Amino acid sequence: MKSTEPSSSSFQPGHSSSSSPLEPPSSLYWDTYWITYDVFLSFRGEDTRRTFTDHLYAALIRAGVSTFWDAEGLRRGKKISKELGRIIQECRISLIVFSEKYADSSWCLEELVHIMECRKTRGQLVFPIFYHVDPSHVRNQAGSFGKAFEKHELRTPIIEAAIMGQRVTLELSSDVQKKYEAIARRHHGEKIAKWRAALKGAANLAGFDIADRPEAEFISSIVDEICRQLTTPYLNLAVYPVGIDSRVEDISKCLGVGLDNDVRMVGIWGMGGIGKTTVAKAIYNKFYHNFDSKSFLADVRETAKDSNGKIALQERLLSDVLKPTKIVVGDVSRGINVIRERLGRKKVLFIVDDVDHEDQLNALAIRRDSFGPGSRIIITTRDRHLLELLKVDTIHLTQEMNEEEAIELFSWHAFQNHSPNEDYIELSRRVVTYCGGLPLALEILGSFLFGRSIEDWISTLKKLKKIPDVRIQSRLRISFDAIDESQRNIFLHICCYFIGMDKNYVIKILKGCGFSPEIEISVLLQRCLVTVSEKNKLMMHDLLRDMGREVVREESPNRPERRSRLWRKEDVIDVLTDESGTEETEGLAINLQRSDNMTFSTESFRNMKRLKLLQLNHVQLTGDCDKFPKKLRWLCLRGFSLQFIRNELLNETYLVSIDLRYSNLVRVWEYSWRLGKLEILNLSHSHYLKQSPDFSHLPKLQYLILKDCVSLPEIHWSVGLLRRLALLNLKGCTMLKDLPEDFYKLIHVETLVLSGCSRFENLSKNIGNMISLKTLIISGTAISEVPSSVDNMRRLDFSSRQGLSGLKRCFQDETSGPIRG
Repeated sequence: MKSTEPSSSSFQPGHSSSSSPLEPPSSLYWDTYWITYDVFLSFRGEDTRRTFTDHLYAALIRAGVSTFWDAEGLRRGKKISKELGRIIQECRISLIVFSEKYADSSWCLEELVHIMECRKTRGQLVFPIFYHVDPSHVRNQAGSFGKAFEKHELRTPIIEAAIMGQRVTLELSSDVQKKYEAIARRHHGEKIAKWRAALKGAANLAGFDIADRPEAEFISSIVDEICRQLTTPYLNLAVYPVGIDSRVEDISKCLGVGLDNDVRMVGIWGMGGIGKTTVAKAIYNKFYHNFDSKSFLADVRETAKDSNGKIALQERLLSDVLKPTKIVVGDVSRGINVIRERLGRKKVLFIVDDVDHEDQLNALAIRRDSFGPGSRIIITTRDRHLLELLKVDTIHLTQEMNEEEAIELFSWHAFQNHSPNEDYIELSRRVVTYCGGLPLALEILGSFLFGRSIEDWISTLKKLKKIPDVRIQSRLRISFDAIDESQRNIFLHICCYFIGMDKNYVIKILKGCGFSPEIEISVLLQRCLVTVSEKNKLMMHDLLRDMGREVVREESPNRPERRSRLWRKEDVIDVLTDESGTEETEGLAINLQRSDNMTFSTESFRNMKRLKLLQLNHVQLTGDCDKFPKKLRWLCLRGFSLQFIRNELLNETYLVSIDLRYSNLVRVWEYSWRLGKLEILNLSHSHYLKQSPDFSHLPKLQYLILKDCVSLPEIHWSVGLLRRLALLNLKGCTMLKDLPEDFYKLIHVETLVLSGCSRFENLSKNIGNMISLKTLIISGTAISEVPSSVDNMRRLDFSSRQGLSGLKRCFQDETSGPIRG
């Protein structure tokens, strides 16, 4: 078999070249129920029927290959008949005989379009045969193929209609006829474009070129290859393999099969249900024929749980590679040695699916020197750390489906078509949005909603907002169950309270709760349970968030006050209104709007003695502050209604973060208060704040954020005492004119934001002492010149010097005073 050129075509999900719905596509493994023939022969009858194709057909039949060719005249009219279309779809392989006059036939070209569609949607194997034609002529429609297309394009499309089963030519007024002719020409142009695309796609596939070879030898090589393809069973993919091609193509480039003799290892990494196994199977189906030895070990995680599971995996690998020899290894250690001894010189395609522990990799001797030159090892896992331990060549992150792919996959399951039924389009988009591009969820919910009424769909969507689908959750929960208790608690805190929050802030809050969050969050990242955005925000897939919240809900399904975390608005309102809080609750969050105008008593918190995380946005509190929780680490009271904070609300022992954005504060504290653990203070958008807090009793403060405090005229002198301060954000403080001189002595400040401080006039000459400063933003200020020392601040990168361009430099002379430059 000769490869004519690497495929340059790519799968365009959601597109169908047929005007009528296709039958549901099958997977790359063809069950007997779906198969009518092994091979479909596409050819130009007058070119090769009684010569080459006749001989090829006879040779295939003699080899026991069930083959269809159109000897019974199913090619009638100008379109593929339903019967022939069904036969093409139910063949395992299509052979396309490109001969000199193949492209003359519009029928052949329509047949080719249908074959290539089956390759795309059903995973059908397609092999081009170039019978005395140049593959480049087929690919680029040159030579005889080019002349054929010149004739096709010159043909005038006929306006026809079907009336009562009879074809008639319409007699129309000149205006109407012109419009219909324009439509017909456009349709004709689109059809020719599809023919060209199908020819290019087929010619780019690996196929057979007769060149100057004897015909008998050529036919023999084709039959041998077809027989080889049919004797190796394909792995069963998803029922509807939407979007597989592009993902397989990406990994294929990393594998470099056939390019060199090194041993390459590639990791396929991603969250549960994202399609890692499906992609790995498609890779196996694509490349198995390049290897004499091959093995696909499925469900390694589950198999390894059994007492002899690792031994069973070792014996399965050896059996696959050393067929028909059957080897019994007895114990894991001996099995490792046998694998290395027997496979160390073999070129192997080895796929290890769903690994979750290093022991499984060790048992299978997954090392470069365990396999022969040219071997390719692929590992699928939810845990990136395992791939890093192996030092794989490439780690491929399996991404969620894009919207187009997601809608198509969902539609195949929900409607058995490539797009939604008209009445269900908007509902389908809502379900697809809920699934977030996760194939597992799209398949489960699509199948569940198949054949159901619009009312059932609406009811299902409402239910999903409260209780996630148990089948989806059980698959996603595998990753959650695999982590330790500390990591689980951090995951649950994030999914209930900290999604979208700066990672560094969350780490500080979690440290205050007694965790070691840096290492624990890194584990969550490696296991695809959380992600970090480009802006350093903690994020996670919506369905993982729902899974985590469902874990919490199941702690006490009917008594929310007995759950460890409360975040659902209705539950929080009930608990606070009934004053039914308990010691079980560690976190509580409610995010209201100003217009909600809700008031709760501090008495509601009397029994919440273990509460550490509290968010009450736009909530008014009444009652005795002594009843307020005493062990808070995170206090978020956005929209705080009082003019200052009663000191009884603040616990000096534990509090790490205070968030009072959009407050009515005029001053912050009732009087100066020691908060020895406080690291984050955010008072942004507090438009009535006129007095800066006294910082003299905040020794650990690192992040001070006062954005848009438009009434604040100055910063308290004690800011110069904040030896650990790393960030000061004063963006939009329009009344502010300068900063205390002692501020410029702080050597740990990395970020200073003054943009929009329209009255701010001067930076101290001592700013050069701030040796850690990386980001200085002064755009929109009244600063007209800056100290020359700014230019010597090596840690300031170009992108962070916003507002400095074009400003004058002020140079200081010891004897004559300032010199303006």
